Amino acid sequence: MSKNLSLQARLSRRDFAKGLGLIGFGGASLAGAAGIFAWSDLTLAQRGARTGSPQAFEQILPSVSGITWVHRNGRSAEMFLPETTGAGCAFFDYDNDGWMDIYLVNSGKCDFYDPRPPLRNALYHNNRNGTFTDVTEKAGVAGGGYGMGVAVGDYNGDGFPDLYVTQYGRSILYRNNGNGTFTDVIEKAGVAAPGWASSAVWFDYDNDGRLDLFVCRFVDFDKSKNKFCGDAKTGDRYYCIPRVYDPAASWLFHNNGDGTFTEVGHLSDIGKSMGKAWGVVAADINNDGWMDLWVANDTVPNFLFANRGKGKFEEIALQAGVGYSTDGRARSGMGVDAADYDQDGWIDLFVTNVDQEMYSFYHNNHDETFDDIAVPTHIGMVTRLMSGWGVKFFDYDNDGNIDLFIANGHPDDKIEERFSDVKYKEPLLLFHNNGKAFENVSARSGEIFADQMAARGLAIGDFNNDGAVDVLVARNNDAPLLLRNNAAKQSHWLGVKLVSKKANPDAIGALIRWQAGDLKRHLYKAGGGSYLASHDPRVVLGIGTKTKLDWVEVKWPLPSGKVERFTNLPIDQYIVLTEGEGAPVKAE
Repeated sequence: MSKNLSLQARLSRRDFAKGLGLIGFGGASLAGAAGIFAWSDLTLAQRGARTGSPQAFEQILPSVSGITWVHRNGRSAEMFLPETTGAGCAFFDYDNDGWMDIYLVNSGKCDFYDPRPPLRNALYHNNRNGTFTDVTEKAGVAGGGYGMGVAVGDYNGDGFPDLYVTQYGRSILYRNNGNGTFTDVIEKAGVAAPGWASSAVWFDYDNDGRLDLFVCRFVDFDKSKNKFCGDAKTGDRYYCIPRVYDPAASWLFHNNGDGTFTEVGHLSDIGKSMGKAWGVVAADINNDGWMDLWVANDTVPNFLFANRGKGKFEEIALQAGVGYSTDGRARSGMGVDAADYDQDGWIDLFVTNVDQEMYSFYHNNHDETFDDIAVPTHIGMVTRLMSGWGVKFFDYDNDGNIDLFIANGHPDDKIEERFSDVKYKEPLLLFHNNGKAFENVSARSGEIFADQMAARGLAIGDFNNDGAVDVLVARNNDAPLLLRNNAAKQSHWLGVKLVSKKANPDAIGALIRWQAGDLKRHLYKAGGGSYLASHDPRVVLGIGTKTKLDWVEVKWPLPSGKVERFTNLPIDQYIVLTEGEGAPVKAE
């Protein structure tokens, strides 16, 4: 599949037709494409009647879930840029009871905003029955600054996940105390990242078995630097394009193993690269055993920091073909993710952009270069007039193939006053990987895909432990969306929680392989990904209609590097695989 896609990426005319949906990968006819467009024009009731199937993703209403928290951005007449960029969200099991809890990030007091009463973040405990209880105050994780996103990781190796909350101003590190409460340790840890922090990711860059922290920094901004963008004659203003603000360097914090961190980004290209960073994902793009960083930048070239070992990162986005568009322009990168979608053994990359630019889907050529295959995979033209934020690769129907979910919404709430074909609120997108191509199945995947929204952060996690990975979407100045996955009911699966002993506690960078009859698959456990979000650390191995798993193999990250094969495995449940302990254990 990868060779075919690389070839097609160079056939511009044919690719353009494919992007329009006129030619399928198997040579579908124009009539067939017309059928696809006709399908998308049907009402939701008509779609449901024709398929006779439940919605792939179904919104769980606040009245059912108990999640009544709402994001507020403090929208002002001055239109300060941070107002339109939040918010983030996370699935994580803070109390280790085997059920995913939810964390939501709000705006708060800063130099341009002082809400009364104060706003707060929210931690919702999973009640194991489809409902959640707000435990924010008891847990001590209310935040307080102008929040952006969240990164979850067990930085001190005590077995409990900790919370890093990025903010405009200074960020927060909440250490999990293991008793349902957290302590703000930002002063001792030294990871405040002053300025405008956006996304962050925990990963082990030096393979010492401890989680380090990369924090994206957006533009050099404060209240005094707010610029007027709009019609000077009428005084009508709108949110500025970030091009008018100066770039800044992101941060890399080394975990010293004693609860403190040292900023080391300035020792490599990370500190030398001035960007406007939104999204980040950690993944080994060249299979050398060192975790690299893929970073989305807004109006300046993206960054691909290749980890050369010994603390050195080389910025290679230009020569890799992922810094600019195919015609040499810097675009407005926002959300990113990384996965081996075509199972060729090499990590591929994705980045969402703003309208008129199309999103980018980069296929790995196995030599530290990539080809943008957004057009031949149909994704390019579908997204040409859209603006994307959160994005995640995952197998939503457990057929063994990696699919793609994207959250969208324009950053400027006045965009429709100037452009008739671009909307502020936009729909979610779902692309199904059938093993040969990506099909846009949004229109027939549930009523929620007909809604228009200002979506931002997107996290994935199985909140009801049924093996079907669910989705959490944070919306700007609105309530979050909790989407239950109903699409995997006909498929079998095995959920795996990895517990490292020598490698980093979250097993970021692990390679997992599995076989069920003639179905052979693998996945790489990346760190972070999406936008302002953190995800269920467990992995779900889909096997479709197969009823038996032959084996699962784990290659643990360095410094371990150990390969273990597990057999006699159950299906349709969660298990724990612990490095060096042999037999799997049923999860709680």
